[in-house]
Amino acid sequence: MTRALITGVTGQDGSYLAELLLARGYEVHGVTRDAGEDVTHGVVAHELDLATDSAIAKLIADIEPHEIYNLAALSSVYQSWQNPALTARLNGAVVAEMLAAVKVISDRGDVDIRFIQASSAEIFGAPTESPQNEQTAVCPTSPYGAAKAYAHGLVGAYRTAGVAASSVILYNHESPRRPETFVTRKITAAAARISLGLQETLELGNLGAQRDWGWAPDYADALARAAQNTNADDFVIATGISHSVRDFVATAFTRAGVSDWQDRVTVSDTLLRTGDAALQLGDASKAREILGWTPTVKFDEIVSAMVDHDLALLS
Repeated sequence: MTRALITGVTGQDGSYLAELLLARGYEVHGVTRDAGEDVTHGVVAHELDLATDSAIAKLIADIEPHEIYNLAALSSVYQSWQNPALTARLNGAVVAEMLAAVKVISDRGDVDIRFIQASSAEIFGAPTESPQNEQTAVCPTSPYGAAKAYAHGLVGAYRTAGVAASSVILYNHESPRRPETFVTRKITAAAARISLGLQETLELGNLGAQRDWGWAPDYADALARAAQNTNADDFVIATGISHSVRDFVATAFTRAGVSDWQDRVTVSDTLLRTGDAALQLGDASKAREILGWTPTVKFDEIVSAMVDHDLALLS
């Protein structure tokens, strides 16, 4: 039986990936920050706070998984400015510890371990070329992006040293499991509440920012495909279509039945993010060609699924 270890197993991506691997007959282990977290049924949970505990190497040595998916991270660009040291730890240093542990096992020849790093489009910062691909210059503009860029570089270095490590550069991806701390879920939850008279207005930052939004289960599938690929490599995962935050708001409010959304949304300079890219747009041609991966859910369908979920929660 193939053993997999997922850090960040209780997050949006981790839960979808765990379900996918369990359905394929995997023995799935997951790292949780505390025992009270909701873990996918069938996952063997291991309580470990990666922010303070350096026992991840021992856990890897004990489990000897065939596949490791590192999804754990401080996932907010905004919070990375408030906690740059914690961001460096979770998004960068932990990756170094994990890769070092993998190399020890690989060098012994005991287990062939495939390491998958969930990277981010934020490593490109505010790119001057569009769309971005695997050859786009890494030039982060936030502590989050910088830490992810460090991890991305580590993956390349350890791959050169013989570790089967891949960096999967994920663009924005959403689902009803996205926490409300993210702007997309903030929008859909607000649209649902406003439609039911439970909220009056929604405050946002830059409505003109354009992002390449995909469906989270598709991106979990891409991570698994990267692990199964014969050669470890870097892969951009994106839809190749961008939409503005304004587009997201309009689609969400329309789905919720709110026609006067322009009167309901206010813009606050306090919500603008330092170093925020005006446009992120990914080119996943390499993933399509090598991994056989393609997105399956369109933008409008993603937003609608999130709004419908939030309406169902309220009703």
